[in-house]
Parts: sequence; structure tokens; C-alpha cells
Amino acid sequence: MPTSLDAIQPHGGALIDRTVDADVKDGLLERAQSMPKVKLDERAQSDLEMIAVGAFSPLRGFLSQRDYHAVVESMRLTNGLAWSVPICLQVAAEVADGLKEGQQVALTDESGKVLAVLDLEERFRPDREVEAQRVYLTTELAHPGVRAIKEAGEVYLAGEIHLLERPDTVAFPAYHRDPTQTRALFRERGWRTIVGFQTRNPIHRAHEYITKCALEIVDGLMLHPLVGKTKGDDIPADVRMRCYEVLMAKYYPHDRVVLSVYPAAMRYGGPREAIFHAIARKNYGCTHFIVGRDHAGVGSYYGTYDAQKLFDQFQPGELGIQPLKFENAFFSKTTGQMATQKTAPGGPETQVNLSGTKVRDMLRAGELPPPEFSRPEVAQILIDSMKG
Repeated sequence: MPTSLDAIQPHGGALIDRTVDADVKDGLLERAQSMPKVKLDERAQSDLEMIAVGAFSPLRGFLSQRDYHAVVESMRLTNGLAWSVPICLQVAAEVADGLKEGQQVALTDESGKVLAVLDLEERFRPDREVEAQRVYLTTELAHPGVRAIKEAGEVYLAGEIHLLERPDTVAFPAYHRDPTQTRALFRERGWRTIVGFQTRNPIHRAHEYITKCALEIVDGLMLHPLVGKTKGDDIPADVRMRCYEVLMAKYYPHDRVVLSVYPAAMRYGGPREAIFHAIARKNYGCTHFIVGRDHAGVGSYYGTYDAQKLFDQFQPGELGIQPLKFENAFFSKTTGQMATQKTAPGGPETQVNLSGTKVRDMLRAGELPPPEFSRPEVAQILIDSMKG
């Protein structure tokens, strides 16, 4: 384990920065006005930002064809470095037909505002059925990750990027920290070991329990909720952030926990996305990463602990971040406290472990779930948001 501040290296050894320096920004922005334009959707915009600020280090742009195939087939870049999810820029064929390798392309948001310049190195047409099966373990359109790649363009553009402007989708500025900023914050606090917790849901008592168990063995905890694009029936990020804030204020030690947002898009990639999430948190400066039940899963596409098992396929130290694997947590009526199957006797009848459907039904009816399941302040925020 690291023994000095900033001891954990970014993935690949260096934190990438593809933001354009102020002294050349105006000139490049002016030239970009006459470049061919490619419009980015919300997911592509978040990928653009994450590459540029180093959250997706060592990527310097969108994957080349060789790296794409290596990632899909072997969960590695062509240089052998572990990488589990392809980060690609998809465009329609008619858009790609108007572009040439070797030229620069202006990347814009939906309104036409130029966000970045792409050094176009390649255009290629992969087999998206193969990508879906290998990465998501299904080709069904009901899977949101599969649907995203199949509904986007059939041609992939590759090349390094130069970020000129942040997307307007940047949210929660008080908590929006790039990897350089989280690393500086950890250093300022004197933390040598930091555990990251990924979530796209409000934190209930089971989540609180596993994060606090992890906090027992490290210096600090970074609650790192994903606030990029999610599927339509997920709880909105602004509602979730209010839940995190009230938990931070009342139930966590202020000097040992940081709330910071992760502005990436959710891919619902299960085991592969768990690896991807861990690598990104390593870039943010975390030394440990919590991997719980059905990490990044959706529906019944993945086994309960498949994500934890996938970490075991990598050599010790290869990922450069320590996974902390937790079983499903619940309130044990037998022991009178939060627990898992490892620490509490008794079967399901002794556990307070409500389904998501049951909790949503209670909230819609204005009923607070039992305090053993959710902090009442969190439940009240959710009830109020459903009424709204």
C-alpha cells in the first residue's frame, strides 16, 4: 500500500491533460469555426470531458481501431495496460463520409457551440453485435448500454482531442473536482489511503454500513456519485445530491469524508464497468475501491457477485487499486445492527432488506421505509421529490 502522499500513480503512470492552454485557445477556437463539425450527444460530451481532465488516463482521445478491438476482446489496450470499456466516438455514416483522416474536426454540443478539436486519425466500422456481447454480455436492446451503442452512429472516429470549453452539462460546481483537484485535496488533508465509493442511487443504510466499514481501514472516503447520463427511471442527480448532503451533514465524520461528483455517463456494464470505475477512481487518487453487490448492474443481466469475480482475473497489483469486496448488507433483527451473511446468523426472515420496488411503492404512498433500511431524512427527500 502507498506510504506517502500522492503515492498512487495514475493509470499508465501520468495524469493526462488535454485542455488547451489559454495562450493558444483563442487561435484554435477561431480555426475551429472553418473545420467540419461533429455534434456530440450528452454521453459523448461527458466522455470528452473525462478524457480531457485525466479521469480516463491514459486515454488522450477516442480509441483507435486496434485499441478498440484489444479492449473488446481482452480488456486491455494494445500496450497491455488493463482497460475494460471501449471509449469511442460514434457518428452516422453520412457524417463520417464528409470527413478525411488527417484533418482536424470541431466537436460541438447540440447547440453548435465548439467544445473541442479532434485530430482525426481513423474512421472504422466495428461489429457492434460483437461489442455488445463481449462488453455487456448481451445483444438485447432492453439493456441500456447495448441500446446506447446500437442507436448511435455506425462509424467510429478515432484520434486525440483538444478541449476548448467544458460542456454546459457540467453540474454541481461546488462538488465538481477534476483528478488534479481531488489529489490536491487528499494531499492537503494528509490522507495516504483513500477509498472511493461509486453510486448512482441514494445511499441507504446498507451503503452507509459498507462505506463506514471501509473507512475503518483507510484515512479517508470519497463519496463519488455518478451524475452523468443515466436511464430515465433512475433517481435524478439533483435529488440524489440532496440525499448525500444530508447524510454528510448528520451521519459521517466531516474531516474524513469528501463528497465529489463523477460526471461520467453510466453504461450499466456490470463487471466490466466495475473495473472501469475502479481505474477512474485510481486516476482521482483513490487507493481502494468498494465493489459491492451487482456493481453497475441492471436487470438480471449479471450475477450478484460477478463484478467481484472479474477483479480476480487480473494479476495482483495490475490494476493499481485495491478492491474492497462486500457482500449484501442488511439490518439483522438477530444482532440488532447492520450486518452481512458473514457477520450475522439467521435467514431472510431475520433481515430487513427491502426490494427497490417495495421501497418505491412506499415512497410514492408517502410512507417512510423503516429506519433500519433508510435514514428518515433521506426518505423524506425522496418522498418530496416524488410528490413534486
